[in-house]
Amino acid sequence: MGEHPSPGPAVAACAEAERIEELEPEAEERLPAAPEDHWKVLFDQCDPENTGYISTGKFRSLLESHSSKLDPHKREVLLALADSHADGQICYQDFVNLMSNKRSNSFRQAILQGNRRLSSKALLEEKGLSLSQRLIRHVAYETLPREIDRKWYYDSYTCCPPPWFMITVTLLEVAFFLYNGVSLGQFVLQVTHPRYLKNSLVYHPQLRAQAWRYLTYIFMHAGIEHLGLNVVLQLLVGVPLEMVHGATRIGLVYVAGVVAGSLAVSVADMTAPVVGSSGGVYALVSAHLANIVMVSTSRSQRVFLALMEFGRAVWLRFHPSAYPPCPHPSFVAHLGGVAVGITLGVVVLRNYEQRLQDQSLWWIFVAMYTVFVLFAIFWNIFAYTLLDLKLPPPP
Repeated sequence: MGEHPSPGPAVAACAEAERIEELEPEAEERLPAAPEDHWKVLFDQCDPENTGYISTGKFRSLLESHSSKLDPHKREVLLALADSHADGQICYQDFVNLMSNKRSNSFRQAILQGNRRLSSKALLEEKGLSLSQRLIRHVAYETLPREIDRKWYYDSYTCCPPPWFMITVTLLEVAFFLYNGVSLGQFVLQVTHPRYLKNSLVYHPQLRAQAWRYLTYIFMHAGIEHLGLNVVLQLLVGVPLEMVHGATRIGLVYVAGVVAGSLAVSVADMTAPVVGSSGGVYALVSAHLANIVMVSTSRSQRVFLALMEFGRAVWLRFHPSAYPPCPHPSFVAHLGGVAVGITLGVVVLRNYEQRLQDQSLWWIFVAMYTVFVLFAIFWNIFAYTLLDLKLPPPP
């Protein structure tokens, strides 16, 4: 999956440039991992007077002489970077960064100043790609809003590790559903079965002190119609996002949406149980859509699926319950997931290679999420008693 065609540049200009940090270590493997002292020797050869600077012309000559060692898709950007230095000189640290294939602030300057020097050929115009290369290109266009990031991802992706998190979670949800279907003898609208809420994974307001239920409810679905919509959204949105951003980031957004969903129900819809993975799914969907400016037809289909699933949840919540006085599961978990997606999720997805700890907004939204979780915990401890709320009996 990591092979790429030799013809055609793979990096193009992008008018909208944000601060670009260094590539993750695995993405730097495209260039030879030469030690810094090797580049220092080359630099000194071009700087016999030890001024600490070399001309961009000499830098271009170095690139030309080492072109056989460079990925052809990176070489064009490095040449544009050389041309972008208005003072005609490149310092030693810039030299090491560029020859080591690090995307530092020098890249930002090149994008801003060297747009016209870069080829305008888009990644979509590249021909002769294999099936795996077309898949990687499709994922890049589905998940990344900027052309330069799409091309850099396309050049760097190796399918190692594969998107295991979303696939594993989805398989577990299907396995639990099939097990419940067999044990209950019911696959459609399982939530109407009198023994459904007795499962120890479901969040129930009377059992809210059992902390694991705020997370394990994702393995219980109202029926095959509920599971089907969630699984389709998880695979269509979650797997491509994980291929780009990795299991850690996507898992973080997903789990944060799941926990926020159940806590939101415990605060805003206090008498209702919660089932399904919609909190995590809607965190991913809303983060993805908020991160992409232009919504294509395929993304519009995902919006339609998300709205259809949300409409089903609203209908079910207000439908007469099959086991009064306990109502059907709440739809507020969807809204909790959306809130996580458009705050914490957007920051996580905004720049696929920028480290989260370097983003100030990341810490702001983490603090907001922490405050909400603490508020919900205290609410669950004190509010139910203070409000003298009448809860449905335990299942």
